[in-house]
Amino acid sequence: MKRARGGVRACWGLAGLTAAMVLLPAQSAAAQEVTFARDVAPILYENCVTCHREGSFAPMSLLTYEDARRYARAIGYRVANRQMPPYHVDRTVGIQSFANDVSLSDDEIQTIVRWVEAGAPRGDDRDLPPPPVLPVGGAWQAEVLVGRPPDLVIHSTPYTVPARGQDQWWNPLVKWEPLGEERWMMAYEFKPAYPNGLKVAHHGHASLSFPSDQGMRGGVGIAHYGVGKGYEIFPDGVGMKVPAGEGVVDWNIHYSSLHVEDDVPNDVVDVGIWFYPRGETPEMATEGEVLFRVDGHNSYDRPMNRANDILIPPNGYQVLQGVHVLEQPTLISSFRPHIHTRGKEMSMEAIYPDGRREMLGKVDDYKHIWQLGYEFTEDAKPLLPKGTVLLFSTVFDNTADNPLNPDPNQWVVFGRRGPDEMNHMWVNITYLSDEQYEEIRAGRESTPIAQAR
Repeated sequence: MKRARGGVRACWGLAGLTAAMVLLPAQSAAAQEVTFARDVAPILYENCVTCHREGSFAPMSLLTYEDARRYARAIGYRVANRQMPPYHVDRTVGIQSFANDVSLSDDEIQTIVRWVEAGAPRGDDRDLPPPPVLPVGGAWQAEVLVGRPPDLVIHSTPYTVPARGQDQWWNPLVKWEPLGEERWMMAYEFKPAYPNGLKVAHHGHASLSFPSDQGMRGGVGIAHYGVGKGYEIFPDGVGMKVPAGEGVVDWNIHYSSLHVEDDVPNDVVDVGIWFYPRGETPEMATEGEVLFRVDGHNSYDRPMNRANDILIPPNGYQVLQGVHVLEQPTLISSFRPHIHTRGKEMSMEAIYPDGRREMLGKVDDYKHIWQLGYEFTEDAKPLLPKGTVLLFSTVFDNTADNPLNPDPNQWVVFGRRGPDEMNHMWVNITYLSDEQYEEIRAGRESTPIAQAR
């Protein structure tokens, strides 16, 4: 479906499509108000066919009338229920201004639903829009927005993913060649191999570790990926510092091939990095996506908590909360929940030093098959003073009402596999000086978004 900053991509999923693949009765195009050629094709071309085309990871193509009519009932159902395009943010609470919102408008949804209800008429082919110009499969998505190829490409080592296998993790260490000088990263892209690697890479990270004398505690998280997030471009004047010396790239790639029919041999993931020009220092240094665990401890405080907090009973629920105190003024660019198949919803709330509370964002229909990031528009990014408490809340649903639940009769504890559970939020953080905070705050005081909040 619609592709936006952050690399959102859509896939209808194979489950349940067979029943929907029923050819609808032929209709007289002249008698219909809504037709594929004039009304529906423009929506599909704009929002869907980047992924839904031959040779891509999506389960079917929607480029032609014949393709779309075959799946018309499935399309109508998924669109009407806002399952497609995937964007699971709660529309009733929190900040509602997102830069990468891929949702269809109410009018677009109604157009598709009316077309399906009318029998999916073809219309006059002369009304078809020009064929869409589609990116070459496997091309760098961020290159179009940055305007040039990546300055540096690093590669994982090959890994063969067996068909219909359990969750697998590939954690190679690859030498990082020294840059020779300190550089500032402006964008990155984490790119599984096209097309088969895209079918099995669920999420992953690439981090740089450097000798302690370079002062990089915990290294630099240079790239993060999930089904729905492939790349990130920092705002103008914002960058991530990469030291000059020799280091190690630590890969953490989660493969999931349970529904894949054939082995994927020798899969290699590429990460592309774009730098600011040599000698140019951005105004603000970002941490990028930082992992916040919902157990009351920051990611760098201690090792990941295991099963001490997650214990979900059979046919039951669990609610967990965690708090994190911001020790510096902070600008938040995006948030990305990470829970597993029992995860139902997750939210991020700010408790300000004066006691005021504000819901920043909430995902109320989480789907583990997607790893979507929700990017605030520039003026809507939460600007938080020192001492603000971030409160994260998670709801787990281990009942039969959860359609992704593999077995509601099992106790569920912490684990890396999809049927186990995790509980953390990736938050895109830029820590500010007091002067930077005051400058941004002063510039926002007259904006409509700031006034609304």
